[in-house]
Amino acid sequence: MATATGLRQGEALGLRWRDVDLDVGQLRVAHSLQRVPIARRTGRGPEFVLAEPKTDRSRRAIHLPGVVIAALREHRVRQLEERFASGAAWQDLDLVFCTTVGTPMVARNLSRAFAHLLKQAGLPSIRFHDLRHSAATLMLAQGVSPRVIMETLGHSQIGMTMNLYAHVMPSMQREAADLMDAALCGSTADRHGS
Repeated sequence: MATATGLRQGEALGLRWRDVDLDVGQLRVAHSLQRVPIARRTGRGPEFVLAEPKTDRSRRAIHLPGVVIAALREHRVRQLEERFASGAAWQDLDLVFCTTVGTPMVARNLSRAFAHLLKQAGLPSIRFHDLRHSAATLMLAQGVSPRVIMETLGHSQIGMTMNLYAHVMPSMQREAADLMDAALCGSTADRHGS
């Protein structure tokens, strides 16, 4: 899902089922899971809060590709099975991505699980956050408008999006030149050098 949507790690971990509409194929970024600083904790273990996004651009709706909708449907079934198996230990926080007892997932555990999956698949080691960059790069390579990418990622300015992903542009420039060639050479007059 992170590769398809470009969600930040905290946005993915703070995603609640009430913010996901699988029938419409859309999710709303309404919160981000944040760890409470040690100085403000009341108990012994880690504490988390669902914080509102810092900017208006970070609050956004994202349309989901079919592959993500299917994966989320499967994930929901697995999660309901875990909930049933946990019985009274389950904490119903409505989180899409959580532990096997419904509690918030610690970022360190997500990173560890992600590294294990990459190794299992024979893929190079990357950070979870790199999936956000992969999402933007894939969208640019597919010809998605930089403005749409900016809105999907929740960037505040288009300059930020373009500066971060300018490395994709050289290959796209060749494609743009080829498209212009096809557009300009489409008529009979153009084919004769007019």
